[in-house]
Amino acid sequence: MVKIQITENDAGQRLDRFLKKFLKRAPLSAIYRIIRKDLKVNGKRSREDTILSEGDELTIYMSEEQLQEMTRQNKKQKARRQFRIAYEDSDVLIVEKPWGLLTHGDSSEKKNTLMNQVCGYLQQKGEYDPARERTFTPSPVNRLDRNTTGLVIFGKNAASLRVLTRLLRDHEAISKYYITIVAGDFDRELLIDEALSKDETTNTVRISEEGRRAVSIARPLERSKNYSVVEVELITGRTHQIRAHMASAGFPLIGDSKYGRSRKGIKANARARELGVTTQLLHAYRLQFGEIPELKELSGLEVTAKVPDEFERVWRIIKKD
Repeated sequence: MVKIQITENDAGQRLDRFLKKFLKRAPLSAIYRIIRKDLKVNGKRSREDTILSEGDELTIYMSEEQLQEMTRQNKKQKARRQFRIAYEDSDVLIVEKPWGLLTHGDSSEKKNTLMNQVCGYLQQKGEYDPARERTFTPSPVNRLDRNTTGLVIFGKNAASLRVLTRLLRDHEAISKYYITIVAGDFDRELLIDEALSKDETTNTVRISEEGRRAVSIARPLERSKNYSVVEVELITGRTHQIRAHMASAGFPLIGDSKYGRSRKGIKANARARELGVTTQLLHAYRLQFGEIPELKELSGLEVTAKVPDEFERVWRIIKKD
């Protein structure tokens, strides 16, 4: 018999989801068998959808050796820190992701990711100990593509992570602004409300009435005859939303090989290659927070990230064309 006390970071989860994270080496069939036959919450049998509260006691009828085998973790190598800190308090960390770094791991890279780097940083500060956490890992609430730079928000504990995730999901109290360089003289504010469908085989999206609604507001910041610096406010947050929306509006991002297929885009991409640019210049440069009662230190703040030197170098040259 093993007894487990639910901590603040474990609370608020369904019983089955807690066990899937905690008993990470157990197959699903074993998880649900344990719930049916070998587990009690506060001395009572409980359903898989029971919401756990801080202080609840789980009794699991298995040996310590079985538990250790089901919860055994692979030893993780620490990733060298590449991010800069834009804002930090006791609940929230906002970092500046550099170009070429994945936010999460994928099949091509599991070790050197922004998430692993942030976890390493918080371990060094003594604010996160994976050996003591059963299910919680500091995690990002927004995600940037590998070649997009800028601000990523992390919840440092389960409570702040839940609040931030809900706000972004419901489009409340967090406004996200990006800056980019597009082909063409973009001379007016533009509201783009076009649904997007994803093609998993090509990892691209397309404008489609059957897709998920996507809304962007684009505003010109600087202009030249052939190119413009544009701020894009994301009202929703779909995959490749800015790239697809701006291309659809006739102003593709320079260097964007996936969406810059128009004559204007092809010309802009050729010019970008002459300047050593092989991918889109897209930077998540500003976050505006409204009133968030649960996160008072963050309420009303504006957090910014400096535009990368490469972005400024390219604009200084290309605006003269």
